[in-house]
Amino acid sequence: MTWEELLSLKRFGDTNKRLRKEQDETRLGFEVDYDRIIFSSEFRSLQDKTQVIPLSQTDFAHTRLTHSLEVSVVGRSLGRSVGKKILEKHPHLYSVLGYQANDFGAIVAAAALAHDIGNPPFGHSGEKAIGEYFISGNGKHFKSELTAKEYEDLCRFEGNANGFKILTQSREGREGGLRLSYATLGAFTKYPKESLPQKPTSHIADKKYGVFQSELSEFKAIAKELGLNKRSDDAISYARHPLAYLVEAADDICYTIIDFEDGINLGLIQEEFALEYLIKLVKDSINSEKYYQLTNTHDRISYLRALAIGRLINEAVDIFMTHEDAILKGEFGSSLLDKSKYDAQINDIIKISIDNIYQSTEVVDKEIAGYEIIKTLLDTYISAVNNCYNNTASNYDKLILKGFPKTIKMDQDSLYDRLISVSHYVSLLSDSQAILSYKKIKGFSL
Repeated sequence: MTWEELLSLKRFGDTNKRLRKEQDETRLGFEVDYDRIIFSSEFRSLQDKTQVIPLSQTDFAHTRLTHSLEVSVVGRSLGRSVGKKILEKHPHLYSVLGYQANDFGAIVAAAALAHDIGNPPFGHSGEKAIGEYFISGNGKHFKSELTAKEYEDLCRFEGNANGFKILTQSREGREGGLRLSYATLGAFTKYPKESLPQKPTSHIADKKYGVFQSELSEFKAIAKELGLNKRSDDAISYARHPLAYLVEAADDICYTIIDFEDGINLGLIQEEFALEYLIKLVKDSINSEKYYQLTNTHDRISYLRALAIGRLINEAVDIFMTHEDAILKGEFGSSLLDKSKYDAQINDIIKISIDNIYQSTEVVDKEIAGYEIIKTLLDTYISAVNNCYNNTASNYDKLILKGFPKTIKMDQDSLYDRLISVSHYVSLLSDSQAILSYKKIKGFSL
């Protein structure tokens, strides 16, 4: 793969190349991507979607929106630092083509901003709830009417693939979705493959999947434009866009450090215990005089968090540049932080977060409720949509369908398209919207 192709400014509908040296510096194409994401309704809904603590009433806990903004900030720093080094190593990208270090930062920032845009309500348990509806719930009856890959899309409903759908799917008045640059879409796609086969190798790009069957044509066009290496002759699978590693690193850094910080501020992790683990990560860069002047938990944690994020950003940049050749060949098979010399400290922090935050009673109880809510919504909506398609809709079905936005197509001839559209619609709901819809269906709310 080559940086010349990977940094493509092309958008859906373009017939000619967009050249970097001809860009308006006051309205740079990669920066437009960021603007389009942040003004989208799908991004705004992240303000009411779970990051760590579902439906938290405290200002301390992050939502998907605040998490995404922070990941984007870290991603921008990663991209700019890598961009500077890439231009030093490949000077023609600047001297001939006009690319600048900030371009790399803008691409990674935009892709990182959108990295969770496809996540359903109630966090990762929302993905599992949709999947289990088709594995063991009423949705399992559709298996015989779908191809293996279509059924797998539903059984392993994936927020990354759903995000790609949000960013690229056309609808009336919005052809090409948000019409982002192909470089940003490539950096967004951490798992550039379809749902089957599952984990064909141990390569990090095979850990999950990143595109539904419904968006394969768009995905292949983007992969071709970017010159992504094809990784399989039997399935849709490509090498990662190199900047996807930076998007992943930004997310890894933020959820490792900031979810940990949430746990401390919410009292789920004891401060003295937590500080010990953060200090292990940054002990040689602490200004002791400044640190001991901090008199409250919030300030101490904030200081150590800033040092830890800075430390891990520098580490990720060094690892990326060390392995740039392998990354461009599609041969780098792990995340950047998996190669970090701080891997042991990172894993210690993640383990504490799993034990004390992600598996806390508050989280588990709300995830249980989320399963029931999503199952009910899917059952009700799928029945209404299929009955309407088959001209057997009851008055109740018709009332349910009146609540659907007109932007969501529910009348497709393909059963798969109808099922993925309903699942997609449910995924767009915020936590509170999902609860309210559930209450209305159950007659608990008017």
